[in-house]
Amino acid sequence: MCDATEDNKSVTAGNKKETITMSEKQQLSPVEHIKLRSQGLRGTLRESLQDEITGAVREDDHALVKFHGMYEQDDRDLREERAEKKLDKLYSFMVRMRIPGGLITAPQWVAAHHIAGKYSTGVIKITTRQTIQLHGILKSAIKPTLQSFSQVGLDSIAACGDVNRNVACASHPHQSPIHAQVHAYADKISQLLLPKTRAYYEIWLDEEKIAEINEADPLYQDRYLPRKFKIGIAIPPNNEVDILTNDLGLIAIIENNELKGFNIAVGGSLSATHGNPNTYPRLATVIGFTDTEEKTLKAVYEVLTIQRDFGNRADRKLARLKYTLDKMGVAAFTKELENRIGFALEPAKEVIFTARKDAYGWVKDYQNKWHYTLFVEHGRVTDENDYPLKSALLSIAEAGKCTFRFTSNQNLILSDIAEADKTAVEALLNEYQIIEKQSQLTGLRMNSMACVALPTCPLALAEAQRYLPELISKIESLLAKYQLEKDDIIIRMTGCPNGCARPYAAEIGLVGTSPGHYNLHIGGDREGTRLNTKFKEQLDESAILQELDDLFGQYKKGRKLTESFGDFVVRQQLV
Repeated sequence: MCDATEDNKSVTAGNKKETITMSEKQQLSPVEHIKLRSQGLRGTLRESLQDEITGAVREDDHALVKFHGMYEQDDRDLREERAEKKLDKLYSFMVRMRIPGGLITAPQWVAAHHIAGKYSTGVIKITTRQTIQLHGILKSAIKPTLQSFSQVGLDSIAACGDVNRNVACASHPHQSPIHAQVHAYADKISQLLLPKTRAYYEIWLDEEKIAEINEADPLYQDRYLPRKFKIGIAIPPNNEVDILTNDLGLIAIIENNELKGFNIAVGGSLSATHGNPNTYPRLATVIGFTDTEEKTLKAVYEVLTIQRDFGNRADRKLARLKYTLDKMGVAAFTKELENRIGFALEPAKEVIFTARKDAYGWVKDYQNKWHYTLFVEHGRVTDENDYPLKSALLSIAEAGKCTFRFTSNQNLILSDIAEADKTAVEALLNEYQIIEKQSQLTGLRMNSMACVALPTCPLALAEAQRYLPELISKIESLLAKYQLEKDDIIIRMTGCPNGCARPYAAEIGLVGTSPGHYNLHIGGDREGTRLNTKFKEQLDESAILQELDDLFGQYKKGRKLTESFGDFVVRQQLV
């Protein structure tokens, strides 16, 4: 696998004190001060909810609400019109669930369907981290939304904020006879790394505050992490979780259907900032292997404590684990980790990834259960364009014959279907024309992803999920021109350089720079072990299509047998 280069210009790795000196406090970013004075992430959220003058929360609470699994947003399409009328922005909230490994029951899906319809835009959004989020929730509807989810065993604790986020895991049970054993680590890690504060339960679920409850948090203390933290678990040879793009990746080592342990990879992240060379996408570095559950969980925990103690708290743009790792150097970081866990990591095991795609259609697993994976364009579950996807999934969930698994590619697996129930599920898929619609999709579209971007993301510089489907239709025509329509080229688009849809790890990445303009990146691989490279800057649609037309022409003429587009780009030194 491709590991990042080790930087030996390290700082001395020692145990940092838990207390923060006054000189350190003076160097903290504003968000760090908000966390320190938040009283366990409570802030003034109760008061913000009671304020009926605005649909927003108070300034400090804008940062704190993220720790409760939501973002404050506004409809940017309506900003100018509302400003002319001297109206406040149309504020609303996005709420994201915590669903380790992306598995929910049919009753939970039914609940999500109705909650979305009652309190949000109605669209259920499957994210790139195997969970769901709802948009357009008014401030007054946040509590009813979270309380409704709580009634079916779902919460949004730590789904956002400077803590460990939703733990992603290899999604499809057919990947290994011991998939369930590996998948269970997602929930174990999620529970291990949850904040100890009861603020979520008090504010949103009306739990009475009990003074005797000890909220001391040995992991997060009162400062939490410098930035968000993402963990993924992969089962080779499939890498659909994009394991090396995570702050911390666990790569399952399975021999003769027995879990031997995990390779540990650290320092992955794709976020960057236009014009800031100090920021960059980075793939994780594999630093060793752990052979027991106890050792693995201990290593996971202590990687977070290193990031807590050494991470940059002055500049949030430089606060992810990748910058901590590169500042310390891989050797020093590994030594510090081994000091904290009390044992030496074993040498990493050899791993080969061969793909990172979802297994579409019907697949039977090792327990003779059936699974149907369907493509959900950019994760948007709704009824539109004569495609009643949301209605179909409600009917299937109400039948109660499957579970629902979300993939890291924003798709959905109707899972764990008994042989006797397969015909009934298939009949519902056919009734709503789901199988027919799926059969008409090209490889390019089924390997596409886009972030939410406009109109709700405040960071978006350009469109993404609203625009990429249209652009793909035009790119499909180019592929047909060169008889490449069956090629599984991976294409991803984001409205800004933060990389939520992982564009830097795609064969073709489009990163928004301004309205209607994107940087074009090419040269990533199919396996997720190589980043792409910026090829051209600030292209509009016609320029994008012109560049891709030329590239596809070269690819068709000069590719080797079975060579992927990304590998061809690198071999031909086009970037």
